Amino acid sequence: MKFKNKRNWQIIKQFSIGWSLAFMFISFVRGEGTEELGSVQFELLDALFVSLFIGSILGSISGFAQVLTEEYGYKQISLQKLLLFRVIFVVLFVIFMILLAYAVYGKNITLLEFAFEPGSFAIYFYIVFVDFFMVALRQINLFFGSNNLWKILTGKYYTPREEERVFMFLDLQSSTKHAERLGHISYSKMIQDCFNDLGVVTENDAEIYQYAGDEVILTWKLNDGLKNQNCINAYYHFQKQLIKKKEYYLQKYNCQPHFKAGVNEGLVTVTEIGKYKKEIAYHGDPINTAARIQGKCNELQRELLISENLKTKLAETDFTFEELGKIELRGKEKQVSLYAVHSNA
Repeated sequence: MKFKNKRNWQIIKQFSIGWSLAFMFISFVRGEGTEELGSVQFELLDALFVSLFIGSILGSISGFAQVLTEEYGYKQISLQKLLLFRVIFVVLFVIFMILLAYAVYGKNITLLEFAFEPGSFAIYFYIVFVDFFMVALRQINLFFGSNNLWKILTGKYYTPREEERVFMFLDLQSSTKHAERLGHISYSKMIQDCFNDLGVVTENDAEIYQYAGDEVILTWKLNDGLKNQNCINAYYHFQKQLIKKKEYYLQKYNCQPHFKAGVNEGLVTVTEIGKYKKEIAYHGDPINTAARIQGKCNELQRELLISENLKTKLAETDFTFEELGKIELRGKEKQVSLYAVHSNA
């Protein structure tokens, strides 16, 4: 498992903060104006300090378990087994916390007595509830994508604002032929597998903006997209992942899926939309242009096309750029200069 991208570290950080706040909350509830019946007695300030310490440790463990689940679990086992895995994890989680607390505070008392002291079950129930809440919140965040839940809750994009972004439109090559040959169920499973393999682009700081049939839209803030040529490397990273799983696709679907892509950058408007289903949406000509560029891949017989706009902003790269000249794009009055990208690897 790789931690060189920000996503996995963000998950661990979020779980650490969440668990620390949860332990601080229960410290306030149990420590202000109440008296503990168990053998462990804390002053409020001491309890808050311990909450931060234990919350950081246990939150990191919980976050790491969530990362493992997301990286390896979702397509290997069913949802029911995943839930069972989480229940087992919570039980082990509670046992670990008891052992940790006993090692520090268990004096002149047996482990069994310590574990079942008055008020213990309320704490155990609280831990199970917090874990369930954190995982549920994470699942909601996955549906919104790219921490958009937090952006919606804070109202960051309630009023439209401008951002300079890079957009990549990825589309499955020969999709109609694949669909006719496989049938809609097997074809949908193949798309599902492809888009699960697309997860590798998070290592290139890509945000998955939208899925639309057999097409997906990736986006980056401009600096993130230009950094280390992420907006180009993401495409080849995905292609390498598909090639790596070539035998799997050939055996299951009797084909090797291949995607073509168009990339563009520019100033767009980003805003929160929807009343009963909320979403962070991007509007602007750079998005439409990226879609039209991708639409030229078949005609120009190239797998990856980028606009001159983007090419001029990229620093020296390990890629070769083939100038294709000014190309007429559907729906645009002015022709756009395009470049084909070729990997030197």
